[in-house]
Amino acid sequence: MANPEPMMDQQEPANLTKPPAKKRGRPAQPKEPKAPKPPKVPKAAKPPKDPNAPKAKPGPKPKKATEPPADGKQEKIDETFKKVKRKVDRFKGMSEEEVMKKTLPDLLDYNLDYVIIGINPGLMAAFIGRWFPGPGNHFWKCLFLSGFTEEQLNHMHDSTLPAKYKMGFTNMVARATPGSKDLSSKELREGGKILVEKLKKYKPLIAVFNGKCIYEMFCRELFGKKPKTLEFGLQPHKIPDCDVALYLMPSSSARCAQFPRAQDKVHFYIKLRELRDQLKGVQRSTEIQEVNYSFDLNLAKEDAKRMAIKEEQYDPGYEDAYGGAYAERGPEEGQADGKTNGHCTFSTAENTEGAQEATTSQTSEGQLPDGQWMTQSFADQIPDISGGPKDSSI
Repeated sequence: MANPEPMMDQQEPANLTKPPAKKRGRPAQPKEPKAPKPPKVPKAAKPPKDPNAPKAKPGPKPKKATEPPADGKQEKIDETFKKVKRKVDRFKGMSEEEVMKKTLPDLLDYNLDYVIIGINPGLMAAFIGRWFPGPGNHFWKCLFLSGFTEEQLNHMHDSTLPAKYKMGFTNMVARATPGSKDLSSKELREGGKILVEKLKKYKPLIAVFNGKCIYEMFCRELFGKKPKTLEFGLQPHKIPDCDVALYLMPSSSARCAQFPRAQDKVHFYIKLRELRDQLKGVQRSTEIQEVNYSFDLNLAKEDAKRMAIKEEQYDPGYEDAYGGAYAERGPEEGQADGKTNGHCTFSTAENTEGAQEATTSQTSEGQLPDGQWMTQSFADQIPDISGGPKDSSI
């Protein structure tokens, strides 16, 4: 045991050395050489663009349809699943360009009372060849509600109006367009001159402009400037060398924001009839008149207070204290045969005759005996202040 330390020094290097760590996983296998890639085929050159070809419309490109997955799982809902607007064949196979080549003929004649003037024909009116054919247009409904026509008419009756109701139709511009914004200033300028020539030729009593927009365009082309203020009704402007009255009424279209309903426009159709009667010297019928009503809340409250009637409640103590006619009487007072309802006593016919004879001498004029209802009126008790002779003295 004398030298234990040298033995420890000899064993330390053997214990400190560790074996190398083993690698996890499969042993690496030698890679096989890959097949050489085929050479790339050069792309064909694109043909040069035609400068005269129509350009594509701007907008997002349509997405390609993807095939449904084979595993039966539901696809995610995206923009491709949105509903596509169904195209409505409004013109039975005709395109808008073909419809725009059509025109809407005027319905004019001499000695008309009214000529309804529009800006230009719409596509549907030009396609059908009728005036105001839109189902949302209020023109035909307003004619009926204002009393122009005896029955509800539609666009199929437009040709009967000049002869039956002395009402004609024309437009400022003859070309049909989807909207009035598609018209050029040159077309409006020429259309205004043509319209003036039509009015001077046929000489209607009133030229009726269907909407503020058409009248502003007409004034700008005829007088050189738009009117500062426009109010519906008879206009102060006059066409040179022409006696036709100019009348402005709201547009009959349902898109008129100021008067969105047909009943809002009926007033101006009624005023148009009154203007016709005034210009012709026809007296208005007193059977039907338009009345403007006004309402004042303060006056209504005062009238309600003045006309209020307070109902009196039954008070049996008041009648008992003052001997009223409706107090219950006992049999000792000679009304045993009378009928009572708890508050009032009604005497029979036999007792009534006896009571009247007994109390005639005791009651003065204008008073009633107790226990009886008054059956006569007060008309004979009202004094005569007219100063004339009474009926009895004639």
